[in-house]
Amino acid sequence: MKIGPEDKSASPLRRWGVPLSVAAGVAAVSVAAVAAFGATGQAKPRVAEPGRSGEGRTSAPSPTPSTGRGSTSGGTDSESSPDAFTIPNATTTPIAPGTVSKILSSCLGADASRYHAVVAVRTPVVSDNSDGVVVAVDSADQYVQCASKGDKGSSQDSPPTFINNRLWGTGRFIEYFDSTREPAGKGQYLMVGAGHYTADIAKITVSYGHQPKEYPAVMAGGAFVYAATLHPDTLPGPHYAGPSPYIHAYDASGKEIYDQSKDPKFTSEQ
Repeated sequence: MKIGPEDKSASPLRRWGVPLSVAAGVAAVSVAAVAAFGATGQAKPRVAEPGRSGEGRTSAPSPTPSTGRGSTSGGTDSESSPDAFTIPNATTTPIAPGTVSKILSSCLGADASRYHAVVAVRTPVVSDNSDGVVVAVDSADQYVQCASKGDKGSSQDSPPTFINNRLWGTGRFIEYFDSTREPAGKGQYLMVGAGHYTADIAKITVSYGHQPKEYPAVMAGGAFVYAATLHPDTLPGPHYAGPSPYIHAYDASGKEIYDQSKDPKFTSEQ
């Protein structure tokens, strides 16, 4: 997860909360891909990196509150509860193909020609750093995730093509890419996340904190993206933790086959 100037004191935690391990040969990955799955797989390694340009980076352990740019995993009793919030908008809109090409080109550089976008959406609210998400894949099923701002793209990962599919195996349903929470004007935040999924899954939704309502994710080409506007019920302090997003996956019959909030690879961290 990313944090920004509002959270100078943030601890060096990172996205989605699976234990970190250093991946050989990859330096300076801000938020590496994480595999989350059913009872049988093993956690996917993530790569630690110091903050960039004075920013800390977080990925609060799920299912404790995840963190984003401008927030931390800490807090005080006087600050707003991470579960005292509303989600006024979780609707995304498509990005035009010509703009998607520009986003990928500026995000991936010379590698852009190898990738084609499978999900490209504008978020329901604009933060200082982003207004959309593009997930693309190459002929070897290697995925990348780029944040957009207008027709420009950027990635937390270094290189941007770090995200991939290398750890699929029996019992795994979901692999997580980057997720962020960023300030989007006074008193609101932009929540964004992405990943990819196996053929067992027909529908993916996301819930926030302990609230039961589930919001649909955008799914295409084996990738999913979610985005939502978050309003804390009271003005948060500088250490606002915020709610954790939880992914739910369903098969073609409508049966829930994965619930991140019950995934022992996350709950064991509590």
